[in-house]
Amino acid sequence: MVKITQNVEAAYEVETSYGNPPDSTLLHLGLLDTFDPRAVEMNIAPIPSIGQSTDAFHARGPINVSLPLKVACQGTGWKALLGRAIGVTTEFGSTKTPSKLTSSVDSLSVLAKETGGAFTLVGGVVPNEVTLEADYTAGGFITLDTVCTAQFSEDSSDGNFTEFYGDDYSNNAFPAAPTADPLLPTDLTVSFSAATAADGIRIDRPDGHSVEIGEKYMKILDTAGNADSGYASGDHDAIVSDGVIDLDHTDTETITELTAVLNAGVTSSATAVAGSADPQNLLKGIYKMVGSDVTIPLVKTVALKIANNNTSIPGKTGTTWLQNNKISRGKADVTLDITTTAENEQIYNAYVDKTTLPLVRLDFGTEGSIALTNGTVTAFSRPLTPGGEITETFTIKFRGNGDFSNYSAYAISADMTL
Repeated sequence: MVKITQNVEAAYEVETSYGNPPDSTLLHLGLLDTFDPRAVEMNIAPIPSIGQSTDAFHARGPINVSLPLKVACQGTGWKALLGRAIGVTTEFGSTKTPSKLTSSVDSLSVLAKETGGAFTLVGGVVPNEVTLEADYTAGGFITLDTVCTAQFSEDSSDGNFTEFYGDDYSNNAFPAAPTADPLLPTDLTVSFSAATAADGIRIDRPDGHSVEIGEKYMKILDTAGNADSGYASGDHDAIVSDGVIDLDHTDTETITELTAVLNAGVTSSATAVAGSADPQNLLKGIYKMVGSDVTIPLVKTVALKIANNNTSIPGKTGTTWLQNNKISRGKADVTLDITTTAENEQIYNAYVDKTTLPLVRLDFGTEGSIALTNGTVTAFSRPLTPGGEITETFTIKFRGNGDFSNYSAYAISADMTL
């Protein structure tokens, strides 16, 4: 029988703990480009014997499972992968908080299904490196290419996995594919600009309070690091919980409107500096309110890789020795490579002057947006080919902004909802 790859679909679930498939409600991963749920390596160590032409023995090492996965940006699957590469997933659930890089590891379980039967379950799926790609010249969809580690891979003819995981998916309804078309490069707007000095919003709270600015939410904290009760959820619809303000609410479309929301529960707590600007253009980061005053700068509007350098921790689960028995999150590198067909002196000047690009935003319209903060142009080229158009290629690395706590976590922040 000839098997055709188009007959394979994939679904996912969020795991409550690493390597623990929930066996509950499945969500479709979307249109697959590259997918291998059986990328398993045994790590066999050969033991040679003198005088023999072959290894006399093989020592069996830990089972190393990976999951190469490339999907079109369609439905929710790509957001689930991208969100876990960023590291914080509460913005994608019921708890509202700014998304940012964290040291925690959040995993998925992925179920592959062939038409007519045959299932493969992969648990403990953690994105180690993701690349968001949009090619405006070649056409095609926007894709998310991920390199994931996984704990274990198990096969079943009917969806009942009785050996390693012990989960029965035979009675779980496999989800239908997303009906909306995948995103196209023309659906993505890339904007960047230099910061405007002293632009933005000024917040006045007691000394020692701090504010976190993400792509979707602003979170104001008291001196103990707890949500500032001066901004209570009942004061205004845009305050989604104590100290947390939705920057994409209908009542926070401008800095002036955001100021009114901030002042709803606390008298004279905020002052607009750039009244008509969009609050989502505030520079992402964590800022200390020194002397009861902090000014958050604003930038005016203008493809992406996150490498997490995760560390594999070998160990045993039951009697099975696994290479990725646990995963420890490493340092995240956030880079953006852009090729343009027009000269951009602003980026070139930032490169030669050794200055930064305060904010770069990738806007997917109704599908959300991604903000990248404090970018250093690390490479710039403008190759000239006779008879061809002039192009510029540059690489930018990001490191967040602020003056308090782990502000580098805001090298990347997202506004996406699952």
